Amino acid sequence: MPMCQVVEAYHDDLEQEEAQSVSKNCVKCKEAIAVVVIRAGDKHCRDCFEQYFRHKFRAILGKNRVVFPGEKVLLAVSGGSSSSSMLRQVQEGLSQNAHKKLRFMPGIVYIDEGGALDQSVEERRQTVAMMEDMFKATGFPFYIVPLEKVLDLPSSVIVMAPSSSQQQASSYKSSLDHFIRSNSGSCLTPEQKHETSLPYAQESQTQLLQQLIDCSKTLTAKEDILSMLRQHLLVHTARCEGYNKLMFGDNCTRLAVKLLSSISLGRGAQLAQDTSFSDSRYGDIISLRPMRDYSSKEIAYYRHIFNVPSVVTPNLHTKNKEKASIQRLTESFVNKLQVDFPSTVSTIYRTSEKLQTTCKSTSANPCDRCLLCMCSLDTTVENASAFQATRISERLSQCKSVGANSDLFPGQNTELRSPGTNCCSKGRGEHFERTVEDRGCCSSIRVPDTTDMSGLLCYSCQLTMKDMSSVECLPQYILSEAQIRQRRSRMKEEISDFLLDD
Repeated sequence: MPMCQVVEAYHDDLEQEEAQSVSKNCVKCKEAIAVVVIRAGDKHCRDCFEQYFRHKFRAILGKNRVVFPGEKVLLAVSGGSSSSSMLRQVQEGLSQNAHKKLRFMPGIVYIDEGGALDQSVEERRQTVAMMEDMFKATGFPFYIVPLEKVLDLPSSVIVMAPSSSQQQASSYKSSLDHFIRSNSGSCLTPEQKHETSLPYAQESQTQLLQQLIDCSKTLTAKEDILSMLRQHLLVHTARCEGYNKLMFGDNCTRLAVKLLSSISLGRGAQLAQDTSFSDSRYGDIISLRPMRDYSSKEIAYYRHIFNVPSVVTPNLHTKNKEKASIQRLTESFVNKLQVDFPSTVSTIYRTSEKLQTTCKSTSANPCDRCLLCMCSLDTTVENASAFQATRISERLSQCKSVGANSDLFPGQNTELRSPGTNCCSKGRGEHFERTVEDRGCCSSIRVPDTTDMSGLLCYSCQLTMKDMSSVECLPQYILSEAQIRQRRSRMKEEISDFLLDD
């Protein structure tokens, strides 16, 4: 049979298969027409999708039982789809007609990062005004904090504080009974319904913040530094306002990207804390991720169907190429792979649930934790390890560089100079962007350099510090805590002969 006749013979059957109707009923109620296709063969109508979305949020909170009745919980809202949907779920869970009502006292915090993104004052005012309108509609207390406030934080923010109440899951029932007997029908009282005045940072602080961001040579390091500073400011705000828990809007897709990018950045030892539901690295403030079971697709559908208000704000990756940073490249890789293989994100996410850290540190000694990310140090390895060999090679190469041309590394590696070298010159501060007067390397108030801080940082944070042109641009609370830990370490080394072994 000629080829043209074969095509004509099967042409009608092919057209008939393509003309099938795509409208199907909901897989749950079997009656209403489905409007959302979450996965292949998993179609929901509007009402069933709303129940599905609400049940998943309540289920993850009820299964973990970390938030106790009557506790104050601070919601970190950035204005994006994920955090805005989390805010809507909390708002509906506290309403009078909620089936299983939430029993904690929520607050909202928004970090204005316009100073780090070189936005104008007018652009920052417009963004803050839109966020304020969205927060006022909820009736919750809210706090709008500019990122410049991170420059004035105390050193205690990067010290693990003892937990005020070590409540266990077994005491959840008794705590719930006590809350019900106290007749606390509403979680919000009129005294708690307040908001902070709109803050505007000084221009000098904004310039210092931009200098800190510009000190990072790569966009990968800028993203890492900005994430740590944001976390420090959120923890400080929660402590000052009396909140015990911090809720983040990290969804399943974002955590999958974070897991792969963290491995690329050398944070394999901290993956369990960075991607788990709860994170207690700060002791008294516990970070929670109640949106971690939602994919970005589900959140986008929910926001579109139920008109969840959100504010789109730029970030460091805005208008940048996909190869601009490790985080951006990983995000592009996962999203493109998800298009052809729909189970990519869920597979990575389920893998993160099985991870456990091997660097558990229950010691109260702050020197056992990283100075920046507050995770347990993963650099305490044997002397014959590859990590120690790499560090020795780096020190030797830095020694040769300083001996050959000291101008290549101004203000760094001062510990490698010979004892007879005069290194306390007054003009040494001219190499830095901020003038430092009378701060020689032998001075008691000298700023620690990259070599000094290497023993206080985890492996990933050490890589981040190597991408910075000068560590002096770091906030003063980090530099002060580094000096305290260094003095404590030297004192312990001096009296080590008089100490008993553990």
